[in-house]
Amino acid sequence: MTAYLAKRLLIGLATLVVASMVVFAVLEVVPGDPALIMLGMNAEPEALATLREQMGLNQPLLMRYLDWASGMIVGDFGRSYTYSSPVIELIGERAAVSLPLALLSLVLSTVIALPVGIFAASRRGRPADTISMGVAQVGVAIPNFWFALLLIYLFAVWLRLVPAGGFPGWNAGLWPGVKALILPAIALALPQAAILARVTRSAMLEVLGEDYIRTARAKGMPRRVVLWHHALRNALIPVLTILGLQFAFLLAGTIIIENVFYLPGLGRLVFQAITQRDLIVVEGVVMLLVASVVLVNILVDIGYAIVDPRLRTRQ
Repeated sequence: MTAYLAKRLLIGLATLVVASMVVFAVLEVVPGDPALIMLGMNAEPEALATLREQMGLNQPLLMRYLDWASGMIVGDFGRSYTYSSPVIELIGERAAVSLPLALLSLVLSTVIALPVGIFAASRRGRPADTISMGVAQVGVAIPNFWFALLLIYLFAVWLRLVPAGGFPGWNAGLWPGVKALILPAIALALPQAAILARVTRSAMLEVLGEDYIRTARAKGMPRRVVLWHHALRNALIPVLTILGLQFAFLLAGTIIIENVFYLPGLGRLVFQAITQRDLIVVEGVVMLLVASVVLVNILVDIGYAIVDPRLRTRQ
C-alpha cells in the first residue's frame, strides 16, 4: 500500500511540474501587453517602462518562470495587476464560493445517480430501465446554462422561492449562503447525474453477470443485499473514476454557471482576469485547479485500493 501511494504521489508531483511549464508558456505567448492594457493606449513610454519593470516583465522568461514557480511552493502566487492585492487572497475569497458549490453539486449528483443507475440495471430491458435511461440521455443532451435559465425562471421569477443570482456572503449566515447556491448546484448536478447514472448502470450490468453474483442469488440472498452489498462494491471503480472527473469539472468548469447566476467564484475570477489580461491571476487560479485535479485523482486511486484490495499489492 505504501509503494502504491508513493508512486501515485510521484506521478502527481511530476504532473504539477509539467503543468506549470505548460500553463506559464501558453499564457506568455498570449498577445497583448498587460502594462499597456492597464495604462491605456495613450500611455507615455516612460510610464510603460516603469510599470513593466515593477511587474517583472523585463526579466528573462526563465527567471520569471522560476520566480513564479518558487513563489507558489511557499504559497506566494504573486500580486494581481488589476486588483492590487495578493492573488492567494483573491483565490481564497472566490474558493469560498466555488468549493461549496462544487461539493454540493457533487453530493446532489451522487445521491441522484447511484440509485437511478442501480434501479435501471436491476430492471434491464424493462420499461423502467428504458424510461430511466431515456431521461438520463435527455439530461446529458441539455446544456447546463440553458437548464440554469429554466431554473431561474421557474423557482426565482415565477415561484420566488430562491434568489435569481448573486451571493450574500457567508457572513450573512449559513442558510442565506446555501440558498443562493441551490439553483446553481442543481443546474450543475443534474447533467452530471445523468452521466453518472449511465456509467453506474453499465458497471452494474457487467458485475451482475459474474459467477459470484449468480452464486449469491442461488444461495437465496435477498435481492437488495446482492445489489447493494455484493454488486455495487465491485462496480465502484468506474463510478469512482467518473466522480473524480466530475468534481474536477465542477470546480474548474463553472465559468458559465457563475456568470449566469452572478456568483463571485473562481470561474468568474478567471473570466474577469482573462478579459483584463491579468496573467498572474490566471496562472495562479489555473495552477490551483490543476493541483485540485491531481489531488482528487490521488484520492480516487486511494479509493480504488480500498474498494479493490488487489491494487494494494501492485506497483
